Amino acid sequence: MVESNPPYDERPEPIRRSSYESSALSASEAIATIRPGQRVFIGTGCGQPQALVEALLARASELEGTEIVHLLTLAEPAYRHKELAEHFHINSFFIADNLADTQQCLGDYTPIFLSDIPKLFHSGRLPLDVALIQVTEPNEYGMCSLGVSVDITKSAAENAALVIAQMNPEMPWTMGDSMLAVHDIDIIVPAKTPILEARLPSPTEVSRRIAEYIAALIPNGSTVELGIREVPIAILELLKDKRDLGIHTEVLSDAIVDVAESGALTGVRKNIDRGKIVAGMCMGTRRLYDYVNCNPAFSFRPAEYVSDPNLISQQHNMVAICVGLEVDLTGQVSARSAETGFLGMGSHVDFIHGASRAAGGKSIVAMESTSDSDAVSRIVPQLSRGASVVATCNEVHYIVTEFGVAYLHGKSLQERAMALISIAHPTFRAELLRAAIDDNYISSDLASIEGKIFVGPQELRASYVVEAGTQINFRPMHPTDDKPMRELFNSLGKQTIYYRFMSNIARIPQKQVQDFVYIDYRSDMAIVGTIPEAHGDEIIAIGRYYLNPRTNLAEVAFIVRDDWQRQGIGTFMLKYLISVAKRNGIAGFTAEVLRDNKAMQAVFAKSGCQIHSRLEDRVYSFELDFA
Repeated sequence: MVESNPPYDERPEPIRRSSYESSALSASEAIATIRPGQRVFIGTGCGQPQALVEALLARASELEGTEIVHLLTLAEPAYRHKELAEHFHINSFFIADNLADTQQCLGDYTPIFLSDIPKLFHSGRLPLDVALIQVTEPNEYGMCSLGVSVDITKSAAENAALVIAQMNPEMPWTMGDSMLAVHDIDIIVPAKTPILEARLPSPTEVSRRIAEYIAALIPNGSTVELGIREVPIAILELLKDKRDLGIHTEVLSDAIVDVAESGALTGVRKNIDRGKIVAGMCMGTRRLYDYVNCNPAFSFRPAEYVSDPNLISQQHNMVAICVGLEVDLTGQVSARSAETGFLGMGSHVDFIHGASRAAGGKSIVAMESTSDSDAVSRIVPQLSRGASVVATCNEVHYIVTEFGVAYLHGKSLQERAMALISIAHPTFRAELLRAAIDDNYISSDLASIEGKIFVGPQELRASYVVEAGTQINFRPMHPTDDKPMRELFNSLGKQTIYYRFMSNIARIPQKQVQDFVYIDYRSDMAIVGTIPEAHGDEIIAIGRYYLNPRTNLAEVAFIVRDDWQRQGIGTFMLKYLISVAKRNGIAGFTAEVLRDNKAMQAVFAKSGCQIHSRLEDRVYSFELDFA
């Protein structure tokens, strides 16, 4: 039996404007249907329906006991003010910078994962009497777009007993799961008003330094989540030279436009929503709204999809970036405390959970090292009173400040504490070290390094590709290199150890390892050559010099692991250290090399410097004159 094709196109009949305009009301008429004591949801962020909010405020004295439920408000939400708090009870799912009054008991806050809020509405555990939302005008088939605010607004509209929508021709039409049928809206209020704009602050110099570290952690082909604070905006500015990045995030800002136009955001390596920029809402200016309007590259979806940790965990190479308020020496991150206030995390908690479980995933927490004009450290021995942990020590991969990157995942308490102390503000490192020893996070043997915890400058990073094609990354020695250094020394052959230390020592004393690791980067300098491994950087080479201030000459020395020798690594490190020493005003290098160590003698011969040498007792003394 052969099946025939359908005899006609089964698309719905085009909707007539008159079929919904006849039921339209003014904003004041629509708000007049709300009764005192009801629970009213207000649409999120830049999708806030201004005409309806203004009409609501005008009736405040008549709506005694009304509960206002919302996620994020913009502009000057007057219903937060003291005189109106007498009439409205405010219940927020997010503590934003403009909601400090919540802490003064002018409202309430419900802590919850963003992805779980729709379940509250749908289950009836938080029933909504009224939803005030904003939509586009309907298309010919009677569908309206929620535009810049899909997030939890779609679920609120689907579950509220009464849906009042401001129908605004200024609202951009966003693609994806962003639509409501016009016949599912109970009251329509036609009102053409400008869509709220969020002009976000420009990144500070500190934010840009943090962003540089984080951008280096984002490989090509990653899918990235980031917010709209200063650090995420600065990161987006640095992603234009990346390739095949994807975006899966709760909120988009204007900064996404330049990155998208650069060609970096192809999304072709996403295994979910391939080729799409997925988001829940926009917070930006008209430039952003015009860019997303009917743009098929974007897919706006509700929070229960965008912020679902299970779905996020299925996205390969997912990188979640959030901003924290405080971190303790075990790696617990807080975004709220009774002493330091609130820092809304929104969907970042969902993304941290999801990204930490994704194949190739990374969870990154960014924070400035201090607050209150450098008077208070954000890296602390214990979290402050009333702290709300938003990322546990078990799932955070990286903490990043303007002083560097601390990799925590799978690390011991001592390794974690040392990593975090090394990226704290220098003023607080000694204090944090003493606290870590007192709390038994760090061995008391490390008390001697107090005042010696320094992080080398980022500009000392370099790379070298050996003949076989492997790239060796060079960076300054880091205080957390203690364990990798010991692993390197334990892997060295007897001849390598003899040539470097001129002695047949069986092991390197811990004190000598510490002398290698804890240096000041002024009179001492050390760089390490590393290759990436699952457990972090594996050190395969060390280049080091020690300055003699009386002569302005520095003694230089190298170690290259046996299986990486004779590949030009020592020559590269010498030339690189020469360039660093010249910038620091050093006149030249000295070195002592055993007569049998022909390889090291060859390295010095290729230095390009004027060389003086003398042989005494089977040891060559070299002097390299930079002039």
